[in-house]
Amino acid sequence: MSRLWDKFRSLMATNGKDIIIFVMSLLLAFSIWLIHNLSLYYNETVSVPVTARSNLDGHALVSSNSSAVQARLRLTGFDVIRSRGAMNRKPVVVDFAASDLHPRGGEMFYVTGTDLNRYVQAVFGDDARLETMLSDTVQFRFPLENSKKVPVTAVYTADFRSQYTAVGDLRLVPDSVTVYGEPMHLEQVDRVYTRPFYLQDLRVSAHGRVRLEETGLRLSDNAVDYTLDVSRYVEIRADLPVESRNVPAGRSLIIYPSVAQVSFKCAFPVTVDPSDVARFYIDYQDFTNSLGGVCIPRHDALPAGILDYTIEPQVFDCVESIR
Repeated sequence: MSRLWDKFRSLMATNGKDIIIFVMSLLLAFSIWLIHNLSLYYNETVSVPVTARSNLDGHALVSSNSSAVQARLRLTGFDVIRSRGAMNRKPVVVDFAASDLHPRGGEMFYVTGTDLNRYVQAVFGDDARLETMLSDTVQFRFPLENSKKVPVTAVYTADFRSQYTAVGDLRLVPDSVTVYGEPMHLEQVDRVYTRPFYLQDLRVSAHGRVRLEETGLRLSDNAVDYTLDVSRYVEIRADLPVESRNVPAGRSLIIYPSVAQVSFKCAFPVTVDPSDVARFYIDYQDFTNSLGGVCIPRHDALPAGILDYTIEPQVFDCVESIR
């Protein structure tokens, strides 16, 4: 053996430097070969433990168990090496759409193999190429959780361009959300507010999305869509009488002042004169329930073209007399 080694050294030179160069070249060639082969794609059966996360009404956000998802994939050599230890890793948390979690009864839900096809990258990684999904169904347990539904209140400021105004109230979708938590915490929540937002210089209808304020509790939705209809208007002013209604026989109700100055905001173009159809009155029952005979006038249903109105004065003094 020593003779072979001596002969090898004599071939490689006398000081050993050529041996180092030879060994390094050999290692470099092996590295290039290894990298090349690991960069190629291979078919591999991979199994990954998955924990599900989804906003299911009345259930916990994250499943209490994990299930193995198995598939035949086309992977690079690097991914094959990583996948070999997948079953020993911490479960992958995957966000499932609530529509893909089918109820099996109680706290149990399942995901079909067809639905799992949409989550290949989330489960196996961005570079995974699916050949065949081997898992027919996977099951997850979402424990029941205390919850209640509360309305959403918008916190906003709207500023309109001259001669434009809102048509109706701002609408939210959804207009209520489910809040999850301990009963003692849920008792303290009767509504959820949006983050403050500002609508400026409006001349067309506004649409958008706004996040909800944090409550310290889990919400079924973290944001809502809003819509505010905006229309151009024409202002029409008129002096209209204020009548009395439902006054018992033998009695009369004197209203002061008997005429109100009303300013109507009418959608452009104006199709009807509001002063011809609008009627304002004081109901006798409101008078009997009032303090000192001070009443706020009511009105009949206003035509669709009237967006809003203001009335002066806002309250009227009423005196009852017996005939």
